[in-house]
Amino acid sequence: MAILVTGGAGYIGSHTVVELLAHGEQVVVIDNLQKGHAQAVQTPVFYKGDIRDRELLDQVFRENKIEAVVHFAADSLVGESVQEPLKYYDNNVIAAHTLLTKMIEHNVKKIVFSSTAATYGEPEKVPIVETDATNPTSPYGETKLAIEKMLKWCDRAYGLKSIALRYFNVAGAHPDARIGEDHTPESHLIPIILQVALGQREAISVFGEDYPTEDGTCIRDYIHVMDLANAHWLALNRLREKGESGIYNLGNGTGFSVKQVIETARSVTGHPIPAIIAQRRAGDPAVLIASYEKAQAELGWKQRYNSLHEIIETAWNWHKSHPHGYPRD
Repeated sequence: MAILVTGGAGYIGSHTVVELLAHGEQVVVIDNLQKGHAQAVQTPVFYKGDIRDRELLDQVFRENKIEAVVHFAADSLVGESVQEPLKYYDNNVIAAHTLLTKMIEHNVKKIVFSSTAATYGEPEKVPIVETDATNPTSPYGETKLAIEKMLKWCDRAYGLKSIALRYFNVAGAHPDARIGEDHTPESHLIPIILQVALGQREAISVFGEDYPTEDGTCIRDYIHVMDLANAHWLALNRLREKGESGIYNLGNGTGFSVKQVIETARSVTGHPIPAIIAQRRAGDPAVLIASYEKAQAELGWKQRYNSLHEIIETAWNWHKSHPHGYPRD
């Protein structure tokens, strides 16, 4: 039996494929390569295509004995989702509806879903726990929450069991630097900082230093991509063993400010990394930190890379060896 990974050519998906393979799983990947990279696919069974393509999904399920799905394929830029909400409802919600429909038709009843902390919106308190109110402030968060609710009703109607993983800021790369983070354009803080270290940007912009935090900059929770990948494998086993649906936060449990991240990157890279203070961005909460106690207790999840230095070091090793990301065709 194989695990179908949608979006397995993307950043988190490709690392999860490596983790699944390391645990002896057979893996099938489907990705339209809109944002993913063929060079990141680490399994020989790869279908290039869109999960909204019903005939393609029929082919994948017909040609492979699929036990469960790990679903990453989605658009994920908060700002873009505000500007193009219908694109996000199409590529996220409609695509998930098509995937779930085909799973039911082919009697595949287990799915691990890549959700997001954006389902919470502006947090009422920190650390955020799974029972806190969900009030997304972007179409991206709304679409992920809509899929979570779709999964809940599919459980009741069809017995489809799901685990949704709500995670925060993902960073780092595989420790041997074979795969890593490559987005165009790049929007994540740590790779942007490392682009400065590589001389590809002149400076890093710090959006506001007047927040009610120790150094005035926003505090975020960073999780290493391989720790996140491991959580997907643990969630898959939870579905196998318990057959119970659930929702879990994943994060470091410790917040790091923007200035702390920059300073740590300076230490790791040995480069000065100039920083420029810019105006606040609308809607940026001062502090976002996850409680991962539920995942620890029920999934048996433990972090292997729990220091910011380690997280940035693995990212730096990838970016140094792949300064322009994956080779372009």
